Amino acid sequence: MTQVLVVDDEPAMRRTLSLNLRARGYEVEVAGTGEEALARLRAGGTDLVLLDLGLPDLGGLEVLTRLRTWSQVPVIVVSARHASEEKVAALDAGADDYVTKPVGVDELLARIRAAVRRVPEPERVVEAGELRIDLDARRVSVAGEAVRLTPTEWRILDALVSRPGRLVPQGELLRTVWGPAYEKETNYLRVYLSTLRRKLEADPSRPRHLVTEPGMGYRFVP
Repeated sequence: MTQVLVVDDEPAMRRTLSLNLRARGYEVEVAGTGEEALARLRAGGTDLVLLDLGLPDLGGLEVLTRLRTWSQVPVIVVSARHASEEKVAALDAGADDYVTKPVGVDELLARIRAAVRRVPEPERVVEAGELRIDLDARRVSVAGEAVRLTPTEWRILDALVSRPGRLVPQGELLRTVWGPAYEKETNYLRVYLSTLRRKLEADPSRPRHLVTEPGMGYRFVP
């Protein structure tokens, strides 16, 4: 499910966008300041950003400039500023699209779909050192030797490997693998990641590929 981060200092705008997006099947997070937006983006899991320029602290252009130093997540600027120089500045800073307020829901949804389509599909066959993972065929081998995984282990591995290098938050991983009722059961992840590391890592005590970000989540490092 596509997760959208709505960044806007107006509570009414955040609420309107959130309600409309959730009603159409999107997961939504919100932020009212630039610093809050960057913190949420660093935590990982965001697939697209709707960014207002008129934020009370950093401002949208500063958020965009900082974001582009470490992430290429799609960003659609949604702003009341109509001047062409504002649009040019945002696009030059790395925005994927620019729409002006008020914007129709159908138009915004179309632009979101277009931006998400432009994101390259993740590799479904991944090779990292002696590790080879074919997500579609559900086959994994280490140094040419096949490794047997349980269905739950496969779901965890798929969720991580399909987002190489990206942090997958604990709650998101739990929801993906076990469902919404389990998003606080972080002990499940500790147990299963420990098992996966024993099966896939050369040194499970010092994992190279299945990395823990303490207090935040996990990432697959190719």
